[in-house]
Amino acid sequence: MQGPDFSEVFQQLALLGRERPGLHTWLAKLPEQLTTALDTQRFPEFVGWWKRIEKLPEVVSAEITLNTSVITTKNARLENKLSLTDNQQKMLTGLLQDLKPWRKGPYQLENTYLDTEWRSDFKWDRLAPHLSNLLGRKVLDVGGGSGYHAWRLAGAGAEFTLCIDPSPRYFAQFEAARKLMGPKERPAVYHLPLGIEAVPKKIEAFDTVLSMGVLYHRRSPIDHLYELKDCLRPGGELVLETLVIEGDETACLMPEDRYAAMSNVWFLPSVAQLKLWLRRCGYKNIRCVDLNLTSTEEQRATEWMTFQSLADFLDPQNPQLTREGYPAPLRAIVIAEK
Repeated sequence: MQGPDFSEVFQQLALLGRERPGLHTWLAKLPEQLTTALDTQRFPEFVGWWKRIEKLPEVVSAEITLNTSVITTKNARLENKLSLTDNQQKMLTGLLQDLKPWRKGPYQLENTYLDTEWRSDFKWDRLAPHLSNLLGRKVLDVGGGSGYHAWRLAGAGAEFTLCIDPSPRYFAQFEAARKLMGPKERPAVYHLPLGIEAVPKKIEAFDTVLSMGVLYHRRSPIDHLYELKDCLRPGGELVLETLVIEGDETACLMPEDRYAAMSNVWFLPSVAQLKLWLRRCGYKNIRCVDLNLTSTEEQRATEWMTFQSLADFLDPQNPQLTREGYPAPLRAIVIAEK
């Protein structure tokens, strides 16, 4: 197995580092960080995933659509052929199925529609009208999964988008989609299989930073808000999406054990308390732009994610509650500035 090639993203970071020197600090650490992140002793299953990516067709060019609900690449051109054969299409579908579960999407990769667990386009549609103009911006998507929102950010005009997520499976899924887009047309969107802990402090390199669906998984949410702030240039924009509860500045829920069957949920503040956290961390111009009760149309089991999903985690007698008796998932999108 040859393994992933990070040379292109290294080159991009080096170029951006001319204006944002914090990126050079990170670039010096990245090779060692990535070796650890994809250590096959820790993640032996990654070897099989990467072999599947290597078997995907070598696309020379493709038609890519990033500004509609479905991330689409189609009509791929191969080196000596005009398009994929039927057998290549069947092989492609099978290889993508081997990377399941697919949680964030949807994607249309040639004739294969990936009906992911989350209709991430719903969240994007709620967020997009409130984002600053993305033209020319350098964006960091923290905990971005397989990269759906990173592609949408590029479709909306971002000049450079970096998705980080420590899951090797999500990295493999991103690389599968990216390979099928071909080297000519795909924008400057990259994925590193790292958590935010890998990003040096005070890097101040990004115009926009997203943290969507991450904060409630952090045992220290205040530290996470400071980590995000360190990533932003002065005046940069934070996009924070997280689970919340109703209530005033004093309201915050810490589950006894699980929340909606998730064991790694720590703090669900009210919107008012979340704004207080952000103020205490030094953010300004803080506003909640969306409050949405997650529906079973937005999050559900599919053939591409066949495990239990939201409907299984709610009280069957009262869907306003989780099966543990807590308020059902309510998500807020808050935007603030450094």
